[in-house]
Amino acid sequence: MEANIEFRKQVMEHHIEPDLIKYCYQCSECSDNCPITAVTSDFNSTKGYNPRSNIITALLGHKDLLLNGDELGIWGCTVCVTCDEVCPQKIELTEVFAFLKNQSIALGKGPASIYNQAKAVYESGKAIPPQPAIERRRGQLGLPPVVTPDVNEVQTLLKNIGSAKKLK
Repeated sequence: MEANIEFRKQVMEHHIEPDLIKYCYQCSECSDNCPITAVTSDFNSTKGYNPRSNIITALLGHKDLLLNGDELGIWGCTVCVTCDEVCPQKIELTEVFAFLKNQSIALGKGPASIYNQAKAVYESGKAIPPQPAIERRRGQLGLPPVVTPDVNEVQTLLKNIGSAKKLK
């Protein structure tokens, strides 16, 4: 597999402190503490989410391997920031993972669930549509009703930032 030097450079520049990411010495603290790795790993296979593997693959410039591989590979990160907190080199891995997700969307390769949730936001102004049971429970607890967003305002915003074009 050929290294994509431009991709490697973009990954490094996307990191909050570009020089810092070079110092990832693959200690595995991020993977050892990642809750998603814990629930997706199978000791008998290479399947599962692995932040350490993503970082080294990105630093090696293997764009195709990351963006054309298993969608769990980059979309498994829930941005819990555990990896950032435990990294002895203070590397902000979640910044790199956000960059990878954005690259995936730019290529039209995001998971269907991401597009479906984005469509829900575009159509209703909310990621989770209103549900009568939730409104009823809020009333029982003495909470005010959830304010309905101005859908036109949300749609205008998404159109202005170019997100509406990316919805399938």
